[in-house]
Amino acid sequence: MKKKKNQLFKIRGEISRKVYMITVVATFAGILAIWSLLSYGNLVSPTFLPSPGKVWLSFTTNIQDADFWRYVGISAYRVLMGYLLTCLLAIPLGILAGTFKIFEAIVVPVTEFIRYMPATAFIPLIIVWIGLGESAKIAVIFVGCFFQMVLMVADNAKSVSGELLQASYTLGASKFQVLRKVLLPALLPDLMNSLRLIMGWAWSYLVAAELFAASSGLGFMIMRAQRYMQTETIFLGILVIGLLGLIIDRLFALLNKRLFPWAEGGR
Repeated sequence: MKKKKNQLFKIRGEISRKVYMITVVATFAGILAIWSLLSYGNLVSPTFLPSPGKVWLSFTTNIQDADFWRYVGISAYRVLMGYLLTCLLAIPLGILAGTFKIFEAIVVPVTEFIRYMPATAFIPLIIVWIGLGESAKIAVIFVGCFFQMVLMVADNAKSVSGELLQASYTLGASKFQVLRKVLLPALLPDLMNSLRLIMGWAWSYLVAAELFAASSGLGFMIMRAQRYMQTETIFLGILVIGLLGLIIDRLFALLNKRLFPWAEGGR
């Protein structure tokens, strides 16, 4: 028994899949129990904390409404477009910055500077430059993710063993061959983890992107509910965004495990 307890609290110690899943379920059950105690026990006003039952009722009502599913689809589209645009531009730029010192000097200092500026601060400029359409909302998600991804991909490229690259040169590989056949395959597992993390950033910027001049989307649904003090609908919108993000995160973890079984991946 003592040995098992020591294993549970061992630094980077392994635990069985069963213990892991029991802990996960118990954690969610504990959160639900505290939420129920505070709401059903009237310890917090329903205006601020609706009960799980009211949120569930809001869910069952909304899933029968076509507008709800339209909002989910529109929000998913905005996140996906902002994310894909980020990947398209940030991945090659990050690889260059992590591989060649001259590109690091050009890209990294500027990116480090801009990444501390909140994406929401760019909204007035985005409105001036792009307008109030779909492109503006996608641009907010892009700005929130792009600079983070450039630096993360650059770190992924830097983490590839220099000895591995030198060994490739020794075996007669050209610079292009080293990039294509050694460096790129070697950084892919870490790159997949970076893509997974940035997807989380994309979902977190969704509500900010839908704050201005939006007439659809989950962020719009949350803001509309706030005007009418429909707290259960606010909770529903937040939980739906979290659930969608969790599903995508698990798909990334599964894909990483299938493609790169030798690399450390998420559970």
